[in-house]
Amino acid sequence: MSNDGAKQGQQPEELKPEDWAGDMGLKWLASLSLFEEMIAPIGDALLARADYQAGETVIDLGCGGGATTLAIAQAVAPSGKVMGVDISPDLVSAARERAVKSGAPNIEFTCADASTVQLADAPYDRLFSRFGSMFFEDPVSAFSNLRGLVRKGGRIDLAIWGPPRDNLWMMEMMGVVRNHVEVPPAVPRAPGPFAFEDLEYLGEIMDGSGFSDMDVIAYQGLQPVGGVDATPEKAVAFALSAMAAGRLLSDKGEAILAAATSELTDVFARHHVPGKGVMMQGKAWLVSAIA
Repeated sequence: MSNDGAKQGQQPEELKPEDWAGDMGLKWLASLSLFEEMIAPIGDALLARADYQAGETVIDLGCGGGATTLAIAQAVAPSGKVMGVDISPDLVSAARERAVKSGAPNIEFTCADASTVQLADAPYDRLFSRFGSMFFEDPVSAFSNLRGLVRKGGRIDLAIWGPPRDNLWMMEMMGVVRNHVEVPPAVPRAPGPFAFEDLEYLGEIMDGSGFSDMDVIAYQGLQPVGGVDATPEKAVAFALSAMAAGRLLSDKGEAILAAATSELTDVFARHHVPGKGVMMQGKAWLVSAIA
C-alpha cells in the first residue's frame, strides 16, 4: 500500500514521549523476556567493558526487570552491592521478585526518577545503564544529579543506541509503517531511544554535568527481534504490541493494520534464521566517563 492516501487523508500525529512510569513500563513487563533477549548481546558487551570487581558498589540506572542488576550483583559479590533504579513501579516489583528468587543478598531496588533520586548510601563506586539514560527531559540536570551519587573518580558505563540508519531493526520496521501512515519527523536530541545518537551532543551533556574523559566504542551485531528463535509472526506480534510501530498503527483501522502486519511479516521473514530467530543489524555506543 502506498502512503499517498495516508498523506492526503491524515496529518502526522505527534508520537508522545514514552511514559515509563506507566504504560511503557507495563508494555516492557508484558514482553520482558523478549525485550531482554533482544538487547542481551549489547548488555553483555557493556558488562564485559565495565569489568566489575568484587567489592564495588554500583547503581544500575533504568534497571527494568533486573537482569543486568543480577549480573552486576554476581560480579561484585560477596562484599560489593548493587542498587537498581527504575521509574516503573511494575518493573521494580518484578525485579524485586526476581532477586528474591535468585537468593542474591547484595541487591536492592528503588522506584524513582533517576533525574532527582537521592540514595542514602551514596556515593557509589560505579554507575551502569543499558538503554536507560536517553529519556531525560533535562539531561544535564539529570546527569548532574547522577554525578552526585558516584564518588569522585568513579566511572559511568552506558549503552545507548547509535544512529537509526545503522539500526536495521528500526529502519525496516518504520519503513513499513511509513508505507501505511504518516510518521512524525524525528526531532534531533529529543528524549527517546535515539536521543544520544549524536556523540557530540552526549559529550556536551557529560561535560556540563561534571563527567570527564568520555570514551566510546561502537557495538554492532545481529539482534533477535521478538526474542531468541522467534518466528516472523511472533516478531510481528512483539513489534505491534510493545514498540513504537504498534503505537503508530494502533488506531488506524483494521485494513491498515492488516496490510502493515502482512508487509512486516514479509520483512521479518527475509531476516529469519532457523534456530536463532529474526536476526537484524543493530548498532549501539558503549560509553564510559569518569565522575
